[in-house]
Amino acid sequence: MHAFLLIVGAYLLGSVPFGVLIGRARGVDIREQGSRNIGATNAGRVLGRKWGFLCLLLDILKGLLPTLAAAFVLVAPPVTAKMLLLWISVGLAAVLGHVFPVYLRFRGGKGVATTVGMALGIFPYYTVAIGVALVLYAVVRFTTGLVSLGSLTLALAFPAAFFVYMRIDPQMSLAVFWPLGVVAVLLGLLIIARHSSNIVRLLRGQETKPDHRTPDAGEDGAAEKS
Repeated sequence: MHAFLLIVGAYLLGSVPFGVLIGRARGVDIREQGSRNIGATNAGRVLGRKWGFLCLLLDILKGLLPTLAAAFVLVAPPVTAKMLLLWISVGLAAVLGHVFPVYLRFRGGKGVATTVGMALGIFPYYTVAIGVALVLYAVVRFTTGLVSLGSLTLALAFPAAFFVYMRIDPQMSLAVFWPLGVVAVLLGLLIIARHSSNIVRLLRGQETKPDHRTPDAGEDGAAEKS
């Protein structure tokens, strides 16, 4: 029952569209401007950088706080695979809430920031993988200026780094910790799937940088989405 309530609560929190709420407080509907995405990149593009950072922080917290709460309630030594499955189900519910928010007819964002928050909440098991993935994300994003390319790099690097770490650390038994590996892969695939239109534009050489504003851009011709 505790796990069920945590999963439902995490989904409802994850569904809160902070980008839309911040935009409305500023008198703007970000779903009608820029890339029309509810995430932090479009919030920053439409509303300004500081509001984009605020949206980013709140979207990270949507994944972090439910996962930390689930760790406190559901996980105790000795750790078992069943505990891990329940734990990560709570964090995954928050991510799915952001991607498919009930408050916006299931039309949400990409889920990158909320995924990072979830991964941070599964400390310490994802620590090394998060660090490696975020470093690669930052390098790719700031050398190319493309948020989508950085996000795709993170989606690939995170599960890869986790499996390498699990092979190196003798305390990370595959028999117990396999649920963490599975969810790392699933989250990576979810991010890639949500960036399908960005991938098409990258292959065509048409992806634009977040500071390149295209007023009222449509879904297909939009500037880069977060």
